[in-house]
Amino acid sequence: MTISQDSSAESLPTWDLSDLYAAPDDPRLNADLDRAENEAKAFNASHAGRLIGLSGDALATAISTYERIEEVLGRAMSYAQLVFSGDAQSAENGRFYQTVQERVTAISSHLLFLTLELNRLDDAALEPKCRQSAALTRFRPWLRDLRVFRPHQLSDELEKLLHEKEVTGRSAWNRLFDETTASMRVDVAGEELTVSAALNNLSSADRSVRAAAAKGVSAAFGERVRLFSLITNTLAKDKEIIDGWRQYPRPTSARNRANMVEDEVVDALVSAVWKSLPRLSHRYYLMKAKWLGLPKLMHWDRNAPLPEDSDSTIPWPEAVTRVRAAYGAFSPELERIAAPFFEKPWIDAALRPGKASGAFAHPTVPSAHPYLLLNYHGRARDVMTLAHELGHGVHQVLAAQQGYLMSSTPLTLAETASVFGEMLTFRAVLDAEADPRKRRTLLAGKVEDMLNTVVRQIAFYRFETLLHDERRKGELSHERIGEIWMQIQTESLGPAFDFTPDYSVYWAYIPHFVHTPFYVYAYAFGDCLVNALYGVFRDGHPRFQEKYLEMLRAGGTKRHRELLAPFGLDASDPAFWNKGLDVISGFIDELERVSAADALERTA
Repeated sequence: MTISQDSSAESLPTWDLSDLYAAPDDPRLNADLDRAENEAKAFNASHAGRLIGLSGDALATAISTYERIEEVLGRAMSYAQLVFSGDAQSAENGRFYQTVQERVTAISSHLLFLTLELNRLDDAALEPKCRQSAALTRFRPWLRDLRVFRPHQLSDELEKLLHEKEVTGRSAWNRLFDETTASMRVDVAGEELTVSAALNNLSSADRSVRAAAAKGVSAAFGERVRLFSLITNTLAKDKEIIDGWRQYPRPTSARNRANMVEDEVVDALVSAVWKSLPRLSHRYYLMKAKWLGLPKLMHWDRNAPLPEDSDSTIPWPEAVTRVRAAYGAFSPELERIAAPFFEKPWIDAALRPGKASGAFAHPTVPSAHPYLLLNYHGRARDVMTLAHELGHGVHQVLAAQQGYLMSSTPLTLAETASVFGEMLTFRAVLDAEADPRKRRTLLAGKVEDMLNTVVRQIAFYRFETLLHDERRKGELSHERIGEIWMQIQTESLGPAFDFTPDYSVYWAYIPHFVHTPFYVYAYAFGDCLVNALYGVFRDGHPRFQEKYLEMLRAGGTKRHRELLAPFGLDASDPAFWNKGLDVISGFIDELERVSAADALERTA
């Protein structure tokens, strides 16, 4: 059996996780967990049931102790997750990941009382403690976000049961999905590829290669569609049960609470995107069909390069140079913060069997540093992925100063720096290009990325919404899940497309549906937010770079309204979303002008 990865022989970076632990059998790992367990038990014995009687300073000390122990557990769990992501088909890595997760869950169960007790304190009891203690005031943002979940908190016994059963519940199904997809091989015209490599071929300039890859992906996931349907149905039912106990009004409500955004704000975003489909995806893909000389696009043509696109491979060093230059032109400080990612082994971009597909930035813990995972195939989109994940990494570095409990941001804001980094890189490349046809190629690539970020992700969100709503009436067959998928894809992509029946299984490869239900709208939220933010920057807003870096440093201490106020923006305003969508529409307008001028030139 042969497994093809990439034709490029260049050396791509791999990460070194020894800044966390030297190896899975590093004695420091077990020592850290043993110490954390002893401290967690002692903390529980000395503080459980006593928080209400503590002074403000004493409560702040208790929260600081909790934070310190949680960070030790976070370091161990981060290491296990990264090891597993590096090779999810390794049985030993899977066993290690599960073992660490079980140990961390058991230890953290001794700490669970603190958040539960804090949420049982009335405002009348907690507020005086905050006023009396500067140390406790520092934790106000964390307390504020924790107390959002007060109405949905269950009894201590139920909360502990749900916490401890996580390792045999959702987490176990997540692991099954990851190990299944990591071990899968896709037959593409007689060549066996990983899922990541096969999906990458959907962007090939050769339509026959794209068609073969699409056929192979459909066959591979079709063979396992009952398994993926079982995973999806089980997780949806699990969510329904927990949502019912916690009295969340809608399947999406728990995610929105975690994102610190109101259901109505998300509804406004989704509605704005769906109403804009005719001027966005429908219009663009009709143009693309003409450029490709096709009466209709098939689903494997969605990411096809334009005919004049050279589809040349961009070497890794060149990708790094482009991204660093774009960051540096915006802010030398931003580039300085980004530099260690390239100067130290913090990025894994290599292609290998078993490695997690896609890309991510893992923040690990404030006492260490983030790590980036990419699968770099050398395409222009991969350069933008690097810019995107680097934005996450820089954001995580800057926010680390807030400490373990307050460094992470809601998903809606977590995409701000990543999408902004993409925009910086794209504008730098576009502004440096004088050739009209190359500019069209660049513009088309950016429009497609934005459509994938906004329209495609909102389509994913609508698919999830319909699926979870219908799951409450009973288990869905894989055929029915496929019907919902096809309905939403047809609506979102528009009249330019024809869909073959075997496209109905493509929902099965999307990891967000499994790992983080309803995560996906955060991409659209971030893209539209960044479009508006970038417009403010281009208009010459005073001290923009300084305010932008301060926004990133805030981590999770501020909500979106507070973070955007210095820029004169308000995401709760329904018109806000149309500002972001207008940017995409404007790029399509420019593409239409460039294409019309090019057509006149060709006929002259």
